[in-house]
Amino acid sequence: PLDAAALEAALGDVMERHESLRTVFPETAGIACQRILEVSAVRPLLERSAVSEAALAGSLSAAAQRGFDLAQEPPLRAHLFVLGADEHVLLLVLHHIASDGWSMAPLWRDLRHSYAARLAGRAPEFSPLPVQYADYTLWQHEVLGSESDADSAISRQLSYWTQTLQGIPDQLELPSDRSRPTVSSHRGGYVGLQIERSLHRALLGLGREAGASLFMVLQAGLAALLSRLGAGTDIPIGSPIAGRTDSALDDLVGFFVNTLVLRTDTSGNPSFRELLGRVRASNLAAYSHQDVPFERLVEVLNPSRSLARHPLFQVMLAMQNNAPASFELPGLSVAVEAVATGSAKFDLTLSVAEQRTAAGLPAGINGVIEYATDLFDGESVA
Repeated sequence: PLDAAALEAALGDVMERHESLRTVFPETAGIACQRILEVSAVRPLLERSAVSEAALAGSLSAAAQRGFDLAQEPPLRAHLFVLGADEHVLLLVLHHIASDGWSMAPLWRDLRHSYAARLAGRAPEFSPLPVQYADYTLWQHEVLGSESDADSAISRQLSYWTQTLQGIPDQLELPSDRSRPTVSSHRGGYVGLQIERSLHRALLGLGREAGASLFMVLQAGLAALLSRLGAGTDIPIGSPIAGRTDSALDDLVGFFVNTLVLRTDTSGNPSFRELLGRVRASNLAAYSHQDVPFERLVEVLNPSRSLARHPLFQVMLAMQNNAPASFELPGLSVAVEAVATGSAKFDLTLSVAEQRTAAGLPAGINGVIEYATDLFDGESVA
């Protein structure tokens, strides 16, 4: 049996601990700003409803697809679907403006700690967080400096990206099943992907020989595949980078991820090892210029805009190597279930994660390909 009152109190504790989860973004003179709410202003924290097993999937999907009014609504919603006295489904919906993949581990760790304390009838005792998200945003402004200063970090990095992405194709021509609509619906589907352990080991070995990461090997393979499928030889691939460059940020819930545009040159019929060398060199340069927020980069580069496609890249490759969240709650048997949102941010998103044995040996790579249903059928993506 779940103690719903203790769970709701624990959610309040977590929202009090992490200001990002109770920050709204109203506009002042057309410019969005952060406003941090008191916990008392964000109740009710837990929406409860009884639901049958048959109606559960539809209820989860509907709740996951409901948008946020970020000007006045906190970026975290919690739904508790009650199937019976001892069977519940908790759905946490987080807007990306306030969280990233790394955030899941500290979020759930704090929720577990707080739930245990509330079950015992007391408030949780947390170690103080060294910083809050607003502190990080101020620090970022200070470190990057002003674009009006030619010697500032932001100016140097913008100069690098302006040169690196000059002449980038507006749109990657993918072998789609349908013509691109004039306005993207952002509807999506996904297919699973699995790389077995022997190939996982071989990919790691190739990377070691080339002084390249597993991500670089996979990126080179994806770029080569897209070229062979007719996408040309100038292949821009988007990729998230964690952005947590200081250990003080490790336990914080917040959006630190930035998106890099990794431009891959497959021209001249290179060998795969040669292509991997190109990817390694260009990625290392990109990583050393990772601080320019992607949205600012788009403003500066000002590519031709279209409601039909994402700017600068339409294919994303993400390697999920965050610390895994331990989804446990005291006194309960907990399992994690995937919820399909039916959406797609890009034409194609390849998201993968390494699997390891207890001894740390390669055990395969699992992943998923999210695709825009405006363009593709699931069978074609598979």
